[in-house]
Amino acid sequence: MACFQTLPRVAGLTQTFFTVIFITMISINDLKNTNIIIIEGTPFSVLSVKHQHIGRGGATVTLRIKNIKTGQNLERNYKSNEEFEEGEIEKIGVKFLYNHRGEYWFTEINNPKNRIKFEEGILGESKNYLKSNLDVIAMKFEGEVFGIELPVKVDYKVIETPPGVKGNTASGGTKTAIIESGAKVSVPLFVNEGDIIRINTTTGAYAERVGKS
Repeated sequence: MACFQTLPRVAGLTQTFFTVIFITMISINDLKNTNIIIIEGTPFSVLSVKHQHIGRGGATVTLRIKNIKTGQNLERNYKSNEEFEEGEIEKIGVKFLYNHRGEYWFTEINNPKNRIKFEEGILGESKNYLKSNLDVIAMKFEGEVFGIELPVKVDYKVIETPPGVKGNTASGGTKTAIIESGAKVSVPLFVNEGDIIRINTTTGAYAERVGKS
């Protein structure tokens, strides 16, 4: 954010303008996925944050970050008292349409004529939980789209799984199921093909069954 202040005119002096730039800093302990931080003048998106305690040596934090401009992924260790300049993110509501040969197409919810294309590598694990017409958030930094943010929990239809075990509704045993997005998830034994299940898209974990086939 920048502001402009005009100095009062003084006899014999020319009028002067100056710009004050306010930089927002964020503690490494407050970082979460999709934050944008500036490191040595380069913008990075945060992929994961892992805190490690090393006895008397204090704590360190391992960051997995992605260079927004090059797409390169890096892993770096920092002290737990580090701070970073925070980049400002623009968020746009978009709807997933389809993917074709590694290209994932979305349309802006408020302006359907505007379409956005993502390469498969940019989406990372998020692509595993995309289904037709799913509403997500597209994120921009300095006009460049760099990723998407999924709803934390999404309902999916089970496309393929071994037959359910009748009467087994207790937790414990699991099996593999393929959901409509194509992802493979572990589900309880009582889940059947055609059931609707709720998945945590952050962890990929089964949450609950919300509909029976």
